[in-house]
Amino acid sequence: MFLVVLVLVLTTVELGTPRASADTARPVRPVVDCVDLVRDFAIPGTRAHVTEAAVVPSGGGEAEHCSVRGYVEPEVRFHLKLPTTTYTGRYFQYGCGGFCGVLSSPAMPDCGPRVGDLAVAATDDGHVGQGPVPTVDARWAADDQAARDDLAFRAPHVVSLAAKRLIARYYGKPPARSYFGGCSNGGREALLLAQRYPHDFDGILAGAPANYQAPLMLYQAWLARVNTAPDGGPVLTADKLPALHRAVLARCDHLDGLSDGQLDDPRRCDFDPAALRCPDGTDQPSCLTGAQVGTVRALYAGPTDEHGRRLYPAGQEPGSELAWSGWVTPSPQSGESMAALLADNYLRYLGYPLGTPHSSLAEVRFTAQEFHRLTHEGVRGGAMALDLSAFRRAGGKLILWHGWGDQVIPPGGTLDYYQRLTLRDGGLRATQRWARLFMVPSVQHCTGGDTLSAFDPLRALLAWVERGDAPDRIIATGQNADGAARTRPVHPYPLRTRYDGSGSVDDATNFVPVSPAAPPQDTVDWIGTYLHHQPGPTAP
Repeated sequence: MFLVVLVLVLTTVELGTPRASADTARPVRPVVDCVDLVRDFAIPGTRAHVTEAAVVPSGGGEAEHCSVRGYVEPEVRFHLKLPTTTYTGRYFQYGCGGFCGVLSSPAMPDCGPRVGDLAVAATDDGHVGQGPVPTVDARWAADDQAARDDLAFRAPHVVSLAAKRLIARYYGKPPARSYFGGCSNGGREALLLAQRYPHDFDGILAGAPANYQAPLMLYQAWLARVNTAPDGGPVLTADKLPALHRAVLARCDHLDGLSDGQLDDPRRCDFDPAALRCPDGTDQPSCLTGAQVGTVRALYAGPTDEHGRRLYPAGQEPGSELAWSGWVTPSPQSGESMAALLADNYLRYLGYPLGTPHSSLAEVRFTAQEFHRLTHEGVRGGAMALDLSAFRRAGGKLILWHGWGDQVIPPGGTLDYYQRLTLRDGGLRATQRWARLFMVPSVQHCTGGDTLSAFDPLRALLAWVERGDAPDRIIATGQNADGAARTRPVHPYPLRTRYDGSGSVDDATNFVPVSPAAPPQDTVDWIGTYLHHQPGPTAP
């Protein structure tokens, strides 16, 4: 979900240039005791303070490590784990979900015996969220520009500086390779780091990126409002979603050559929800009322302004309907959708410059004027810039990925961004030398899905950065309708996957890549294209 994410330069003298290769054979041993890290460290432009450091025994699937907690001034908290015996020179930093505000314990990923254990870190992005869902609370931002900037563009960068400084102190040398990975807001951070801090990381994973930050929050408000009836109740309710999803599959599942419970490219689906319209005078879970037909059509189409101009480059994709429960339709527990909660917090506390009129879910208007009012703060945290040339020249590698079943961030926005990136970078072939996109069938927002439900490209990224093995397929996992395991290869976009005609359709080995019949045309004419040319500020 958008709320819980993933599964998540030192001085020239210390880091050195050019970048070194990681030692894949011998672990790097600490040169100081873990407790000796409890001190202050100067980093460019600020200071890091370690408040506690202690060795944690192996257990729970994690190796023994030095657990380090502290903060970068003014209030960017971090948690860093430094393996004591199994570290081989690699650092991985997690992105943070929603509006962050929570310091999660960074997991130590299983990268296999060739790689060993990575030093890992996470941050709360500079504030503490409150309430039942801390990651959507934005009240902390109402009068605090420094905290806003930490979330928008500063925290992941300064934490990378602090972590590398601590790694150099603990092991006697900085990491040979550094990586960043995140989904949703973490995916936004991933792209922002590639755009604004091109030397912080050698390899970056950007999953379902919220890089269209301000337009995306206006989209969330629209999701909530388009599903609100005149009496304040929801138009579309969760009990209608299973029948709607079944109707979509009945119409479109076979279009990719297999009837397997998933849509490999939902854009090919021409489902009209009017086919599910209830007979006059009836309203059952198996059908849609006239008002619900109109709402579903609007959800698929996406928002427009008062003149019919697109306010976001995409809408909900066919096949994502089961995931709308609780996000588009209200939660039975709270009576409110997560889209409504997220948008209202953004519009009240975070979306407009300090000292200027703000808005709310109830008051916001879906107009060009309102869109442009959100631009000033949105550019600070947005990650829509197309100039990644410095990251490319530094040898950086980028894996973008998005689930086709994403109910929170429409995948069409990522496709629009990637094609614009390729056009600026000299075409698809040139771009794929350093940046590749993977579109994953069925997967919802970051994780989950009714067939395929998980996608982890970290090992592929390490192999690309360290051995030059550009990923030509990454395996997604999940289960079929009977609960049996399913694996499928996902190839670099725009390649598609086709069943080879033999063996189980739940086994990735029985699928081959195919090229589309025609080159994709993914760029969208929408009101925010000017944002691609506004790169936003950076921290020292």
